[in-house]
Amino acid sequence: MPFIYIIVPLVAVSIAQISKFFIPRNRLKPTLKNLLAYSGMPSSHAAVTVSLVTIIGLKLGIDSPLFAISALMSFLALRDALGIRQYIGRQGKIINELVEDL
Repeated sequence: MPFIYIIVPLVAVSIAQISKFFIPRNRLKPTLKNLLAYSGMPSSHAAVTVSLVTIIGLKLGIDSPLFAISALMSFLALRDALGIRQYIGRQGKIINELVEDL
């Protein structure tokens, strides 16, 4: 079933996005805007990339070239997302300090 490579990541991202509403720290109200938002945990980027790598590994085997490519792309996407979140966090702290000083 070739659609499994699309269905599994879509189910994973749906679960990740919906579960954001049940995590008190996120403080999200169930709206369409929040359902489609990138922010908050769990990461929908991680859910999509890891689920795709997992289904490729299970269906084609971990010795498949497609598994290697998807694993590397997943690693790069998650590393980049983590770096951006850390950068935004530092910028937020600086902005808050500037607002307090004003």
